[in-house]
Amino acid sequence: MDKERAGELTVRIVGETESATLNERFRNVIGATNVLAFPYDNTPCEGAIDLELIGDLVICAPVLEREAAAQGKTLLAHWAHILIHGTLHLVGYDHENVEDAQVMEEREKELLGLLGFDDPYEFRE
Repeated sequence: MDKERAGELTVRIVGETESATLNERFRNVIGATNVLAFPYDNTPCEGAIDLELIGDLVICAPVLEREAAAQGKTLLAHWAHILIHGTLHLVGYDHENVEDAQVMEEREKELLGLLGFDDPYEFRE
């Protein structure tokens, strides 16, 4: 999958109940999560707009609020991070192993830096 491309995505903001339902249905994981990414299959459709449809992000606002507070981040910075994190999943990044996680985190830090935000992983240190 090409990790550098223009496209359009949908962002849906949900509560914990819907996040937990989707997380269990599509990932077999119990409980709400900060972001779920649902990439599109890239099949062209008649009458489509010029931009490729990349996929959908489902973000759980209450989870983000708790995480931001626990990590000592501003809510705005955490929203920016999770939007970028989810979008990177849509274009082919993942963190299933250490090497892939490092690549994804470096890209997140790069993009967030361009927007004026600090390293989102500083809280781990």
